[in-house]
Amino acid sequence: MTFFVECETDIVLEGIDDPEAVLRETAGETLRRLDCPYEASVSLTLTDGEEIRRLNRQFRDIDAVTDVLSFPLLDFECPGDFSGIREDDPECFDPETGELTLGDIVINLERVISQAADYGHSQRREFAFLIVHSVLHLLGFDHETASEEGEMFSLQEEILNTLGYVR
Repeated sequence: MTFFVECETDIVLEGIDDPEAVLRETAGETLRRLDCPYEASVSLTLTDGEEIRRLNRQFRDIDAVTDVLSFPLLDFECPGDFSGIREDDPECFDPETGELTLGDIVINLERVISQAADYGHSQRREFAFLIVHSVLHLLGFDHETASEEGEMFSLQEEILNTLGYVR
């Protein structure tokens, strides 16, 4: 698996020396849990509230700060179901690596810090949560309805608990 991490801020999270290692661990477990049959790639950008607000305005027409944005590159008919992926589709796979290109995640580190304090857990746990949440979005999961939310949030907690990120 290939993970790209770009940091656009000087904000440092407590307990995280290597954000790419947390991405590799959490995204890797999420893909394993869903039996992803491919090597995959994910891009992660670490930023602040001002920049995520600008991106939210630009891409979602919502003028608000959020904790995370996910930009999936694939359409899944059924969340986490890789059977619809066409291996001959150049839009799905990186021509250089042959990896399934899932998309981009942008995390607001200011929100990681404040939400960790609000929920009473570590910044590392909040960061891991946002990565798992976002990777699930890249894989077609959503929480627009109560049943979607139940499925997605249950899966998130299972993955985080497996990795020891408990509240």
